[in-house]
Amino acid sequence: MMKLEQRISSRRIYDGRILNFRVDEVKIENGKLTSREIVEHRGAAAIVPILEGSEVILVRQYRYAVSTELLEIPAGTLEPGEQAEDCAKRELEEETGYTCQVISKVLECFVAPGYSTEKIHIYLAKGLTKTRPRTEEDEKITVESFPFEAALDKIRSGEIQDAKTIAGLHAAAQLL
Repeated sequence: MMKLEQRISSRRIYDGRILNFRVDEVKIENGKLTSREIVEHRGAAAIVPILEGSEVILVRQYRYAVSTELLEIPAGTLEPGEQAEDCAKRELEEETGYTCQVISKVLECFVAPGYSTEKIHIYLAKGLTKTRPRTEEDEKITVESFPFEAALDKIRSGEIQDAKTIAGLHAAAQLL
């Protein structure tokens, strides 16, 4: 892989709980200098939970950054040192109150590589068993289930607008 940009310097702007922000000065292929604003994120995992009868479980929650309620697959940020599959299982139980017997990776991708290091790992879950949700103190989540085809229709109609959910549902559709 060819590296077309060389970092000359890096300036840390912000260190937060789930992300950091830095500005790098880089030399590009033609020798000119420019800057790159980078959001550092340790990564995330998401899961497409499938009930018997091919219903998919989604969660509805308000997202402050976009000032709206979104319908999403369960997901969360990796804890330091946590494996992506373990994170996906944890988020499934925390957000929906289900555990799974079968889990398989369907996709991993960069969320916004133009400015972020975040990579998300997306899994498919089957063999679900109901337990109880354990949402975090600052989360208000509603659990909903839909026939899988209805969820895909919600993408086409624009009701589902979350990128990880769109990617996860389409990737899972190839396997179901």
